[in-house]
Amino acid sequence: MKIGYCGNVHPGKTLEEVKQNLVKHSLDVKSKFSPNEPLGIGLWLSATTANQLEHPETCLQFRDWLLEHELVPYTLNGFPFGDFHQEVVKHDVYLPTWADFDRLQYTNQLAKILNVLLPEGQNGTISTLPLGWPLPEGTPQTQVSDFFRHCATNIQKCAEHLDRISQTDGRNLFVCLEPEPGCVLDKCEDVIQFFDEHLTNQGSKATDIIRSHIGVCHDVCHSAVMFESQAKAIEQYCNAKIKVGKVQVSSAVEVNFDDSTPILNREKIEQLARFAEPKYLHQTVIRSDTETLFFEDLTDALNSAGTSPQGCWRVHFHVPIFTEAVDQISTTQFDIENCLDSIQSFCQESPHFEVETYAWNVLPHEMQSQTLAEGIAKELSWFDNLINRRNQQLSNIEN
Repeated sequence: MKIGYCGNVHPGKTLEEVKQNLVKHSLDVKSKFSPNEPLGIGLWLSATTANQLEHPETCLQFRDWLLEHELVPYTLNGFPFGDFHQEVVKHDVYLPTWADFDRLQYTNQLAKILNVLLPEGQNGTISTLPLGWPLPEGTPQTQVSDFFRHCATNIQKCAEHLDRISQTDGRNLFVCLEPEPGCVLDKCEDVIQFFDEHLTNQGSKATDIIRSHIGVCHDVCHSAVMFESQAKAIEQYCNAKIKVGKVQVSSAVEVNFDDSTPILNREKIEQLARFAEPKYLHQTVIRSDTETLFFEDLTDALNSAGTSPQGCWRVHFHVPIFTEAVDQISTTQFDIENCLDSIQSFCQESPHFEVETYAWNVLPHEMQSQTLAEGIAKELSWFDNLINRRNQQLSNIEN
């Protein structure tokens, strides 16, 4: 079982910046979490960096550099394309979509690079966006159909590219669509429907190539925000023969306004408002006994609720996975264990696990650690302990 953390928390726009951040942060994480063993690192490489690594000599030098520093790039985050730490990211993170050639070209570049960077004998995964953000409401159905068709065509071409790598070098690379709240694919059912209607209906050979190289990246936070059952989602993927190639280990903000007094609810709303920062999109789902409401951003949900919030709120804000609650703010940490149990129950192969808390620099002060490396190492230790505890429990049951 390979675990590590996602480097999008300290990305660089160029290869030199990536290396500087790996030295500054990843080596510090390694010294705290795995001083005597190589550290798994989920690299995020911008389109600019990917272009630099297209040069074979540059890519080989970077491979040797990673090996020298005992950093293992077992997975890549191919979701963000441009500057993930610009002043405002919001919807820009969903561009280009899978209907655009640039997304195909970028992902194929990442596959070529990962094939070089990976140690011999290891397979790799690349997570990617769930097609994109939906087209504007009222878009003609013909344009919607064209969008899905172009997405499917590009993903098919990507699968063929991965298959050629496999046939040539014997290494299996897997591109994993990552459902996210509000996106074209934001739930398990959406992914399965897209596979059935657009990817695995092209004949047996094409379907075999798709299933061999295209799967899903299950982000625990994203699934929790949508109030998905972790067990149901993982089981449905496996039943549909869609491989869970990667799991992003993450936790969302949760606040229940139905279990407290009006005075306490005012405290909760004040504390929750501190998460409404301007850089990232924080999709929010509110569930009550009578309805489920989706808001594109936390600010929209807060404005709608006013001073009388109701229901259980879940917010797409990646918070440290070792945090169960802070004051009146709870988290969906419990779903991480639910997901791990479900993977062990339903998946024939263990996926890659990648801790992905990218929002450290915009967290409320009380949730931050002294240093970025300290927080990440603490997350990795927490998850590693969870795995070991669950394995021990299973061993005790078997004995």
